[in-house]
Amino acid sequence: MIPIEIQNPADPRIAAYRDIRERDLTGRQGLFVAEGEVVLRTLLSPASLCRPVSLLMAKKRLSRFEAVIPEDLPVFVADQEVLDAIAGFHLHRGLLAVGQKPVARPVEDLLADAGDDAVILAAIGIGNHDNMGGLFRNAAAFGAAGLLLDDRCCDPFYRKAIRVSVGAVLRVPHAVSGTGEAIVTRLEKNGFEVIALTPGATEPLSGLKPGGRRAILVGSEGPGLPETLMKRCRAVAIPMSGGFDSLNVAVTAAIALHQLTRSA
Repeated sequence: MIPIEIQNPADPRIAAYRDIRERDLTGRQGLFVAEGEVVLRTLLSPASLCRPVSLLMAKKRLSRFEAVIPEDLPVFVADQEVLDAIAGFHLHRGLLAVGQKPVARPVEDLLADAGDDAVILAAIGIGNHDNMGGLFRNAAAFGAAGLLLDDRCCDPFYRKAIRVSVGAVLRVPHAVSGTGEAIVTRLEKNGFEVIALTPGATEPLSGLKPGGRRAILVGSEGPGLPETLMKRCRAVAIPMSGGFDSLNVAVTAAIALHQLTRSA
């Protein structure tokens, strides 16, 4: 691996990295930008479902990655001042990468590969990148078999979502399956019990035991899940004190995943 030194922020070879605060590569030739040491190590690891295209890093960071960088991967290095000028802000982590998204996976394949006791996380209308990253991070932490996203969800490969997920977006299988109704239908056809999380349910989450094919359905904060959708599912709630009935969607998903994946 021979690093390519960049001295001019306008160098066309690093155009994909320029002014990343104001724009994102997502949607362009299936590429994305990732940042930070943990995320880059995930991208370069065998666990990644994504292919690294190039790296851009501060010179002082290179020695920490030499052992894991493939020989044929372009690696651009620059002084911190040049790196900041390229990114458009002070990049204190000093580490960026361009990656290739995995080929879109058919929903049926993801569900078919799931085991007899698999837990799937299904997200409906999640438009916040922080929440999306949190859902992937929780799915990885609790061993979910994958995520299903409806067509109103934001792209998990936005830089912020990847960063919040601590690289989990790069390694957790996911598929997009049209509407929420279509997601529930496909889950049911593949033998999954669909559990909808809603504060208005009378059945507590704590009464559920691990085992069997389960899917946890979560909606966006505020509107939540559509009533028509919840009527098709087993609705459960996380009881809260003092009349409070609101949890962040990623926190809700984490509690539900723990409940359904913990050892008996």
